[in-house]
Formats: sequence, C-alpha cells, structure tokens
Amino acid sequence: MAEQPDRQALDEVVTFTSDLIRIDTTNRGGGDCQERPAAEYAAARLAEAGIEPTLLERTKGRTNVVARVEGTDPSADALLLHGHLDVVPAEAADWSVHPFSGEIRDGVVWGRGAVDMKNMDAMILAVLRAWARQGVRPRRDIVIAFTADEEASAEDGSGFLADRHAALFEGCTEGVSESGAFTFHDGAGRQIYPVSAGERGTAWLKLTARGRAGHGSKVNKDNAVTRLAAAITRIGEHEWPLRLTPTVRAALTELAVLYGIEPDLTDVDRLLDKLGPAARLVESTVRNSANPTMLDAGYKINVIPGEAVAHVDGRYLPGGEDEFRETLDLLTGPDVEWEFHHHEVALQAPVDSVTFARMRAAVEEFAPEGHVVPYCMSGGTDAKQFSRLGITGYGFTPLKLPEGYDYNAMFHGVDERVPVEALHFGVRVLDRFLRTA
Repeated sequence: MAEQPDRQALDEVVTFTSDLIRIDTTNRGGGDCQERPAAEYAAARLAEAGIEPTLLERTKGRTNVVARVEGTDPSADALLLHGHLDVVPAEAADWSVHPFSGEIRDGVVWGRGAVDMKNMDAMILAVLRAWARQGVRPRRDIVIAFTADEEASAEDGSGFLADRHAALFEGCTEGVSESGAFTFHDGAGRQIYPVSAGERGTAWLKLTARGRAGHGSKVNKDNAVTRLAAAITRIGEHEWPLRLTPTVRAALTELAVLYGIEPDLTDVDRLLDKLGPAARLVESTVRNSANPTMLDAGYKINVIPGEAVAHVDGRYLPGGEDEFRETLDLLTGPDVEWEFHHHEVALQAPVDSVTFARMRAAVEEFAPEGHVVPYCMSGGTDAKQFSRLGITGYGFTPLKLPEGYDYNAMFHGVDERVPVEALHFGVRVLDRFLRTA
C-alpha cells in the first residue's frame, strides 16, 4: 500500500477547518463580504509548504488564491482542485454554539462552513503540506484555487478568475470540488457514496407584473398583485416532464442494481418509489424545476400598487434550457414579464472516465463496505464558471459520516458541523485520489 498521510496531516485538517470557520467570511450578497483574511490564511499555509500562492482581487477584499503544484509528467493534462472561502449568513441565536467559534466538541467541529466548504479547503491544505513533508509529487500538474463569492454570483471569484486569469489554469481539463463522496445511509444498512458528475443549470428569475395603481376600495381589473399571484401559482403548481440525462440514467441504473431492482427507466417515478430513501439522491434531478421564493409589492394596505415583483429559483438539466424558457413564457402569460436575475449553465461529466474510476477506487479503498454511484447535483458550484475554460467538473469532497448525520441539512443549515473522523477520512481519500489522478 502506498504511503499514507502522516499524523500531522490528520491533526492539521481539523485545525485548519476550525481556524477557517473562525474567520467570518459571511457573504450577504451585493458585494457584502470580505474573504481576504481567509485567503491570506490559506496562502500562508501553502507558502509554508513551499507552494507559491498568487492572491487576486476584482474588488478590494474579495480575494482569491491560486497556486500550482508541478507534476512529474509534463505531457499530462492538469487537474484543478478548488474550494470557496465564503459562507452564507448564520444567526447566532439559532445555534447551539456560536457559528463562527470553530469549536471542537466531542469529536465534532462546529460552525458555518464546516461542510460548505471550509472542510474541503482544509483537506486540500493538509494533503499538499503532507506531500511537501514526504517529498511527494503528483503525476499531473495540480492547480489549486480558493475562491471568493461562490455563495452569490461568483463575479468576484471563479467568474473573475475564468474571465481575467485564464492563463493560470493552462492545461486544466478536469476539476474537482464540492459536493460528493459523502456517506449516504439508506436506513437499511447500505452506505452509498454519490460522486457528482453533473449539475443542473441556474436560472434565478425576476418576475414583474404591471397594472393600474389605484385605491384599494375601487374595482380594478388591472391589479398587478393579482396578475403576479396568478403567474406564481401556475409556476409553483406546474408539473415538469421527466428528462433523463446520461448521469442520472447511470445513477438510476446503478442504484437499481444495488437494490436488486429491474432498472426500468420507462417508469422512473415507480422506480424511485422502489428505491426508498436512496431516491433522494436523484429525485430532484429527473426534471427541471422552478420554485417561487420572494415576493415584493405595495407600500400601503389601501393602495393598489402599479407594479409587483417576485423571484423564482429555477433549475434546468443539461439539454433542458430551451424547454425551461418556453415553459416560463407559457406560465407567466402575457401580463407578467420575466428575466434572468442570475443565469449559469448546466454541466455534465462522463461517468466512464478514468478520473471517475480513480475517485471510485479511492473511496472504496477506505470504505470497502460502501457503494459509489454517480449523481447529478440539484444546485450548482464554481465548476460552472470554470467550465468556460473547457474544464470538466466533478464533485468530490470525501467524508465518512455516521448514521443519523443529515449531510444535506448541514448546507446553509443551523448547527452546521462535521465529525473529526470524517475529516480524517477525507484527507486519506483525497490523498489517494490525487496520487493516482
């Protein structure tokens, strides 16, 4: 067996996760965030290992870190390894511990970013520093990017890097980041490790209805609020048709085989019912979706406003954007306009690639009882922006999690936390994958 990460690497991944959590990088949107302290922390840890970091900003304080570790085979394509430094807001009064304490209690690291995704940032740092101590060099160049602004528009982060600093990613054909290779317990003793090989596209929408302003006591058939409410109701109640991408087909097929079920893809809803809890891994990615999330209209109860606005979180599968647009035109109707508030592409990565096989093998080496399956993320990551450079993205942030730990609830949730043992597993698996990648 190849050399393992040393004890120091296992200690450092915990320390780095805790330290990064204590650096408050809350991204409230609209440019309200300062990632620089976390970027400087990550850059210093790289520099201590002899890896030269470059710090880059589009906007003051919105700092990104990029570095390259040279491989032994100059003819090989490079691999991008990336994680974001910002986190979503957290209301301290709702938490069992302060969300920016980075407290380590009973073998668990607590705080905002413990899972999304300062844990992976810490894993990357711990593995690369261990390599520096052990004299390890990867086969292919590895480009490291710690990014700003992933939790908003990515304009100050991966979008800025892809658009303005493409040369730093020269040779990169594949990328690895969040979210995948975590333990999913199905409640029947099976441990499933989904590895992301796709993402739905982002279609955050702004809907605007206009009408005739007037007194609330008068008849008004041109009420903007009524028009908007009708459109929002149609969108919220719409049943989107089934759309299976190659990644989702592979996920359903492998899960069906695991459960000893006929992989009948002609009746996917029935197949999902048979998969039980494991259906949660794919049920959000067999269709496009549009969920109303925000409403804004009026300023006084007895005044009918001339305009009403709503926002909708839309997501579409690879190949499904035209269907999404056409459906929104029909659902909004002639009285409501819609536009993209934020729009990013859908992604798909091959599940029969050498890289996917190596990720699978790395997980199975340290979790032989586990079952690795491909899946498509219902949301999105910085892989969307890096795809502009021709980089194929995978989600691979390995964590071995205990039964009862709700991984998905940790994302943007209260009491976000990660077990120390999960971080140790992540370092070992990431190390093994990167050595073979």
